[in-house]
Amino acid sequence: MSYSDSGNSGPQARPWRSDGAAHAYDPYLHPELFRGVATRRVFAFLIDMVVISVPVILGYIFIALFGVVTLGFGWALFWLAWPASVIWAIVYYGACIGGPSSATIGMRIMDLELRTWYGAPGYFVLGATHAVLFWVSVSFLSPFVVLVGLFNGRRRLLHDFVLGTIVINNSVRAPVPQTARTY
Repeated sequence: MSYSDSGNSGPQARPWRSDGAAHAYDPYLHPELFRGVATRRVFAFLIDMVVISVPVILGYIFIALFGVVTLGFGWALFWLAWPASVIWAIVYYGACIGGPSSATIGMRIMDLELRTWYGAPGYFVLGATHAVLFWVSVSFLSPFVVLVGLFNGRRRLLHDFVLGTIVINNSVRAPVPQTARTY
């Protein structure tokens, strides 16, 4: 289907990309999917950092105490702590985004979910890659990663564009059904 075949004009009648593929979530047709996403995404990130940090801190405390008990020999495990922390974060993001809700714990609390641009739910490799690409892009282009999200209708960040993902409001996409009337 081309633009000339549809007979409609304007952004609401064109959910099609220039290469002919359709985006599942159009900010002009469904602005409620993207309302407040940028702000809630920041809070979801902070919640996820707490969730990731707690086991890492407990691991460091365990290694420190283990080193005291073993008269210093246990402190040799500190060299494993940093790589284990990175692996834990990647597995956390991959498992959460690859799970049935397509969202990390922070995203679930903030009522967000990650989808592909064509509407499919996330999967483990996408979640793990999303985390790695986010940290790499923030390391090199910190202010630009956030600024990109302010200038597009879908509130996508730089790594979202690269991976073809989108973060939307979960409750708007799948509204909770109303209870049946008893009268």
